[in-house]
Amino acid sequence: MKTEELVDLLATGAEPVSRDTAARRFTLALLVAALGALLLMQWKFGLRPDLASVAYTGLFLAKIALPTCIAIGALIATTRLSRPGAKIGRAQLLVGMPIALVWLAGAIFVCMAEPQDRPLLLFGMSWRTCPFNILMLSIPGFIAVFVAVKSLAPTNLRLAGASAGLLSSSIATIAYCLHCPEMSPAFWSIWYVLGMVLVAALGAALGPKLLRW
Repeated sequence: MKTEELVDLLATGAEPVSRDTAARRFTLALLVAALGALLLMQWKFGLRPDLASVAYTGLFLAKIALPTCIAIGALIATTRLSRPGAKIGRAQLLVGMPIALVWLAGAIFVCMAEPQDRPLLLFGMSWRTCPFNILMLSIPGFIAVFVAVKSLAPTNLRLAGASAGLLSSSIATIAYCLHCPEMSPAFWSIWYVLGMVLVAALGAALGPKLLRW
């Protein structure tokens, strides 16, 4: 069979792909990630009792802003990396900047605190479980985002997997904030970030296998 005939055969019945295909698939994945994390959080942990009184405080809004900004950057990176040959672009700045800012804020909080108060600012009451709770809440989103990414034929599988893992874990962290009582930026800068990085590392490890097409 000649090359031209093979191309014609492969192209038979092919139709243009809708431009909103990626948007629809990622919208569904994000809904699964958000609803899955919220339902798991409510079932496993429950909302923090004082949520209504702290929800509009500056510190709580900053706490929510950290994973939200990371999620935006991770979403941009993941949608780009889902396409063959695409690069991450400046999305890495949207991921790195909130992390750098919370590290700075955490350092300021610790430096300004009395020496005897610093361990509580760094470790809080839940440092042993926090990263693993985020990991658990990431499971629905991890599966949904990986399915969306794979369907769009990525080529940099390890980086796409890491980005997909970070996207699912940042969404899970938003949900976890509704339960977690920790209000120290120093705590978030270590244990929230560690939880998100764990899932991103898992995505990088599994990407070459799960995203292969």
